[in-house]
Amino acid sequence: MFKPLASDIPTTPGVYIYKDHKDIIIYVGKAKNLRKRVLSYFNKNHSDQKTQVLVSHITGMDCISTNSETEALILENNLIKKHQPRYNINLKDSKRYAYLRFSEEEYPRLLLSRMRETGPKVFGPFTSAATRDNLKTTVTRMFKIRTCKRLPKKACLRYHINLCSAPCIGAISDSDYLNDIRQASAVLQGRSKDIIDELAVQMRKASSSQNFERALILRDRMNSLKYMYEKQLMERNRTFDQDIINYQVREGKTYLLVFHCSKGILSGKNEFVFDTDGPVLEEFIVQYFSDQDIPKEIIIPEELDPAIANYLSEIGNKVVRITRPKMGEKKKLLDLVKENITTTFFAPTEKIEALQSVLKLEHPPQVIECFDISHLSGTSTVASMVRFEHGRPAKSEYRRFRIRSVEGIDDFSSMKEVVHRRYRRLLSEDAELPDLIIVDGGKGQLSSAMEALEDLSVKVPLIGLAKRLEEIVLPKTSILLDKKDKALHLLQQIRDEAHRFAITYNRNLRKID
Repeated sequence: MFKPLASDIPTTPGVYIYKDHKDIIIYVGKAKNLRKRVLSYFNKNHSDQKTQVLVSHITGMDCISTNSETEALILENNLIKKHQPRYNINLKDSKRYAYLRFSEEEYPRLLLSRMRETGPKVFGPFTSAATRDNLKTTVTRMFKIRTCKRLPKKACLRYHINLCSAPCIGAISDSDYLNDIRQASAVLQGRSKDIIDELAVQMRKASSSQNFERALILRDRMNSLKYMYEKQLMERNRTFDQDIINYQVREGKTYLLVFHCSKGILSGKNEFVFDTDGPVLEEFIVQYFSDQDIPKEIIIPEELDPAIANYLSEIGNKVVRITRPKMGEKKKLLDLVKENITTTFFAPTEKIEALQSVLKLEHPPQVIECFDISHLSGTSTVASMVRFEHGRPAKSEYRRFRIRSVEGIDDFSSMKEVVHRRYRRLLSEDAELPDLIIVDGGKGQLSSAMEALEDLSVKVPLIGLAKRLEEIVLPKTSILLDKKDKALHLLQQIRDEAHRFAITYNRNLRKID
């Protein structure tokens, strides 16, 4: 096994680089004392599997001395980004942040984008989906920005004229619409005060030229913007931004959550999973905040090298405080994040395991599909199929059905039709079948679904969930669970989602008809 000579390693701060037998960089780290840190990898047994595997693959190394720990942190982060070493944590596991951008169209629309973009027409990233969506809706309504992709002129006149300024039919001039887009861009850039002053001038001009309708629109827009601006100021004066970070290690993986508190208000969270059970917090913070807005305070569950705070202060151009609370309000925030780790990452698993036990299934039902029928007095009969994977909704896999072969009110025949259509399709595509099928209803719906599966020779566990007593209906028996049972909660969540999806489809069809 490779082992470096102590005399070859400086005792200064710096970065160490490990390589494998192909001379590929597999790990980059920083140290206050390079010699002491590097030798620690080879002079003791490591409890975490990641470090054991890393050491077994090291066949060479380089060291780069720096003048300070802060310089070492900056260099470490740059090298990790450049080489993407195998044994450094990979932040690509996280959810992408979302941006807002104006489309490149004759009459631009304000769109959501999850691609990392730059430019004058791109705004973000937004760590809070609620904040982003609220801002998008508010700005779109305030400036009457076009939302339709392509609609006939009559539909635009009838439906959209009150929602957008309708530049496509000449309800507003091209120059006025593009001016509205310019003002909306300024608001998204945080220049609301400038636009309020500009709107006041435009309103006076419109009024003096007796264009009172336009003056009224500008007045309402200015008042809405004033309200939003004053609200932002009020929230900004409450306190400063904080990020709270906590994590749990289970079975060789690290599960980490970042909670964002904006001006004292919880505004969002981000989730990460890393294939390591070793130390991860310091490396995560260095990588994560190199690409994000750095808050004034970061609350964490353990002590870090003081150089981390210096590094963040330097790249953020402000004093950044890293706090490890032992009691009080900040400790409660840390505990809250830890509770959310369990809810976010492990609660679905616990529910799946509970359902497996209740139904006596051979394997955990990681993929579950559920069917529901919806109609209005026998008309507009539709069905929905929702799919849950690993205890979470897989919305891209949801399906909707219009009933083809059934006349009038016949939920049983309707259920047989959609179940048959669904799994005939999967069989023809050689696609993977679910681990469990649920139908919303009792013995009648269950028997109809069983007939469809038998016709196709599909052997997948099948159950019904009857609403009146929330009874699990099986082919030969039934199960009544305690209302607090985790398995029942999962079934109810899936059934209710299928019902919601079916009802929404039914309503949409009735609007069209």
